[in-house]
Amino acid sequence: MRLLLAEDERDLNHIITTKLISDGYCVDSCYNGEEAIDCLACAEYDAVILDIMMPKTDGFAVLRSLRDAGKATPVLFLTARDSIADRVKGLDCGANDYLVKPFSFEELSARIRAMIRTAHGNTQNELIVQDLILNLNTGRVTRGGQEIKLSAKEYALLEYLMHNAGRILSREKIEDHIWNYDYEGGTNVVDVYISYLRRKIDEGHEPKLIHTVRGRGYVIQ
Repeated sequence: MRLLLAEDERDLNHIITTKLISDGYCVDSCYNGEEAIDCLACAEYDAVILDIMMPKTDGFAVLRSLRDAGKATPVLFLTARDSIADRVKGLDCGANDYLVKPFSFEELSARIRAMIRTAHGNTQNELIVQDLILNLNTGRVTRGGQEIKLSAKEYALLEYLMHNAGRILSREKIEDHIWNYDYEGGTNVVDVYISYLRRKIDEGHEPKLIHTVRGRGYVIQ
């Protein structure tokens, strides 16, 4: 899942970004509202984390810009502004959630999972495709009851496929969601990671779940 973090405190920005990456997310981070608006215009995100008090353009204006563009991307305000009026304004502007600093990373992670789950129409913390189960709380993946160990990128790719089970995802769409702007790897990176997943998910199991749709991309079903 690809996230945008807009936080002007650089140390905090770095800490949050590092934590989210360790949780398996692909993260683009920026330090003011104008940068956030530019990022949102150029890429599709699964969720956005916004500070309110940022230079150049505040978080409220960023959110209004996003909603005016017709995008329903889940947004969480992460801010030191803790008054009831600020919370009400944030939610009324179209935010999906509001978390006050200081905060726990466990709660932030849980709220991000909940936003993404709701955006994809899931009511539970498990993604299930036949006998393949991914637990969004624990990160545990099993097939036929047998646990499967995945790298962070493998997990992120599998989660994205399972959130979109039955939908064909192009290589470009997958790459945009799993790798951020800083990625400078090979052009076949998606194919490589799909092959890694197939070895771990499908090898020795029937039916095969990960399918190539020639000329269009990949689908899990």
